[in-house]
Amino acid sequence: MNQDILKRAGEIIEKNTGEGTYCVLAQIDMDGYPTVSTITASKADGINWITFCTGLGAPKTNRIDKCNRASVCFNSDDYNITLVGEIEVLTDPEIKREMWYDGLLNHFSGPEDPSYCVLRFKSKRYNLLVDWKEARENYNKANPYEA
Repeated sequence: MNQDILKRAGEIIEKNTGEGTYCVLAQIDMDGYPTVSTITASKADGINWITFCTGLGAPKTNRIDKCNRASVCFNSDDYNITLVGEIEVLTDPEIKREMWYDGLLNHFSGPEDPSYCVLRFKSKRYNLLVDWKEARENYNKANPYEA
């Protein structure tokens, strides 16, 4: 049963990436308090990892320097997908090009912009309510869809 919920949650996340979609990213701020931001996920691999695009030196990247723990939540009337894990800042040019989407032109000159970076969130545990079924668990498997 959990595999079905995990698969469905992954499909929902992947559908909710790119321009015009939003989720919530929770981090610990510079004073040690939780803070949340609405953000667009650029790409995802199910519930395994999600990427976001932002600027170097922005509050989100500065928070990661202090504490790399984070949580991501996708929700609607039909689901609530909460993931907890770790987040990192990536500046590799190839990754930046791969994660780029046109809406970022409002903030950056292009994927080569030196102030543009990618945040990659990797899940360590989940709490899912999908299709009125619940699943929660810690996992560290390479593929959480496996039994």
